[in-house]
Amino acid sequence: MTSRSVHLAAAGRDAEPLWLEWLTLIGAFAFCTWLLGIKGVWALLLGADPTGLTLVILVVFVAATLWCGQRSRELQRQRLLLRNPQQARPGERVWAAEYAAASARDAGTAADLLLEHSHGPHGTAWWVNGIQLKLGLLGKVIGFSMLALSLGKLQSFDPAQSQDLLRSLTGGLGVALLTTMVGLVGNILLGLQLTRLDRFADALVADIQHTAITKDGD
Repeated sequence: MTSRSVHLAAAGRDAEPLWLEWLTLIGAFAFCTWLLGIKGVWALLLGADPTGLTLVILVVFVAATLWCGQRSRELQRQRLLLRNPQQARPGERVWAAEYAAASARDAGTAADLLLEHSHGPHGTAWWVNGIQLKLGLLGKVIGFSMLALSLGKLQSFDPAQSQDLLRSLTGGLGVALLTTMVGLVGNILLGLQLTRLDRFADALVADIQHTAITKDGD
């Protein structure tokens, strides 16, 4: 691939609307939230979980999704500044300029600093994403523990107590299955967002390094 074709590829990526993609995703989430609300799904999920883990998972997911929005805006801003550095506001950090200045002294350290800026915060976000799944599994353990305790209290089968026993058994199963489901769905949806951020950051780092090399060659 020639130098000109590499420049054209980098310029083509400048048009990636990462921030608008996230806003579109938020619109889809808002519609699904409203639809599930009118269908009574939220009331069912929260009412069937006395442990509160379902609510915790939802709060973690919402907070992480808002962080993804802020991060997508920052990444897209840095790509814009790579192409038009004169648009930087006073005191604003420009990763491309910092990388170019640092690479003149130590290319290895400059690359490490650039990766820290572009990918460092994502590590914590991926850890939070795993927390959702672990909370769902914790809910499964708690649910089956409730189920086992209910069976352990059963001294003998009494048909008169069958309704109460069935209610306690289904309550434990409900906690186990619902929290696991919510944790899995949250893990998948947040993982999609973080994967998109990682891919965008990979392309941004490659373009910053290519731009610095090209300027050095000129």
